[in-house]
Amino acid sequence: MERARKLFELEALAENLMKQHKNLSLLKLKILFFASVYENLSVSMIIEKIGIKKSNFALMSGELEKEGLITIGPAEIDRRCRVLHLTEKGKAELEACESEVEKSLGGSNPEVDRALEVLTNFLNKRI
Repeated sequence: MERARKLFELEALAENLMKQHKNLSLLKLKILFFASVYENLSVSMIIEKIGIKKSNFALMSGELEKEGLITIGPAEIDRRCRVLHLTEKGKAELEACESEVEKSLGGSNPEVDRALEVLTNFLNKRI
């Protein structure tokens, strides 16, 4: 139970930290992030990674597309599959947000950096 509680707390604290970037909702930020990290991952796989409903994803990704932050199109290998691509504007917006979060985190701490790496690897294996 203690690990579950720590994960709940970590998620809430991280969400509050990222909400400080006023231009993007947290969900939009997550979509930009996953589009950046998993460039050739299908839309359905990104939805699964983020853990939201398809309808919510469709609304948010539609807004991001209208804002010129992403494009959605067929995959190169399987044309039936849709993939997200960050535009230059989307990359700049994501980088600006990442910079703001980095500033609010303060200087680098090797112990914290290592803990984040281990936690990320663990959770990626679980999801």
